[in-house]
Amino acid sequence: MAYERITVDPARMGGVPTIRDTRVTVGMVLGQLAAGRTVDDVLADYPYLERDDIWGALEFAAAAVNEREVPVARPA
Repeated sequence: MAYERITVDPARMGGVPTIRDTRVTVGMVLGQLAAGRTVDDVLADYPYLERDDIWGALEFAAAAVNEREVPVARPA
């Protein structure tokens, strides 16, 4: 699934998902929100981000935690 505001580039931040080719990672945004900071607080810290970037990070994270690999049983 493609995400409009999330970039995964092996040459940027070691391939960690970032917001729109910036050096702000999805994890940094989520960590701030998890610590109790508001969306407005995050936007004040990173004035080049937009509100939709925050929602995009949350959407990406929600999809990521729902992904899983299911092992395929080997025939006996």
